[in-house]
Amino acid sequence: MSKVKFIGGSALPNIPWQDKPEKIGDAPIWRYTENPIIGRNPLKNVARIFNSAVMPYNGEFIGVFRGEQVNGIPYIYLGHSQDGIHWQYDEEKIHFVDENGNDFMPKYAYDPRLVKVEDIYYIMWCTDFYGAAIGMAKTTDFKTFVRIENPFIPFNRNAVLFPRKINDKFMLLSRPSDSGHTPFGDVFLSESPDMVYWGRHRHVMGKGSEWWESVKIGGGAAPIETSEGWLLFYHGVSGTCNGFVYSIGGAILDIDNPSIVKYRCENYLLTPEEWYEERGFVPNVCFPCATLQDADTGRIAIYYGAADSYVGLAFTKLDEIVEYIKAHSVLSEQDSEIGIR
Repeated sequence: MSKVKFIGGSALPNIPWQDKPEKIGDAPIWRYTENPIIGRNPLKNVARIFNSAVMPYNGEFIGVFRGEQVNGIPYIYLGHSQDGIHWQYDEEKIHFVDENGNDFMPKYAYDPRLVKVEDIYYIMWCTDFYGAAIGMAKTTDFKTFVRIENPFIPFNRNAVLFPRKINDKFMLLSRPSDSGHTPFGDVFLSESPDMVYWGRHRHVMGKGSEWWESVKIGGGAAPIETSEGWLLFYHGVSGTCNGFVYSIGGAILDIDNPSIVKYRCENYLLTPEEWYEERGFVPNVCFPCATLQDADTGRIAIYYGAADSYVGLAFTKLDEIVEYIKAHSVLSEQDSEIGIR
């Protein structure tokens, strides 16, 4: 019987899954042996799919995928799957409209997240708003996608919503930055009554003291509500003489005030080690964007981008990952404070 519980979670008996092998790394996360689940040239005019998000839908799975077109411009594509592993994609990129139904296509769109809040599905991505910023859209049927006002001015990325309101407010994690792939970046929390006006910004956590996240960090998959707090898989970046390395980290945020970090694992959970993570368009990248959970078994499936070229799948159990994060937690003063200055 699981000691840690998903809060508000539901059964997902068809969750993609593979049992833990005899040998794994230090952290209780293991890769799908058939990775990558999405390879190069996955559909017409798209060279690579990576950094993408999925969720259950109508007994199957649906996803929003970062598709790098053969002209180099990224857009978001819709995909469908019966098992969460093998995917079919719409050949045309997602068509966005404004509130009046008029065409409202972004100049580019990448690194999407997909989160359901109440009865609406929200997509967040990095877009051009006279500089890199956060794009948003909503849908109820995955047929009509309505753009929402940009929540922040440039420069900002890695936006992800919490899957429910807290104190009757939408909650959003983001990572302010500047115009490039900067050597800095902290995670902040913002709230909104209506998904239009955002404020009450709070600092959540900054880059870590450990090498694997010593340059910058950013949000990853949507926070998972558990009896221990909000379980967050995020990415941490280190610098080397040959460029950045992106790894997956884990933290647990306070359930009522998620600007407060309760536990933060000093070790990475997954770092580039396999060929599809080390070798690609951007080498040495593990970039989490989505999870699936089964409340009955405690199983978690993690979808992550690999080397900006592929999509990988990894697995863990709720009890095991929470125990590991707590056992290896090291907090700074910034982590445990409320995030106001």
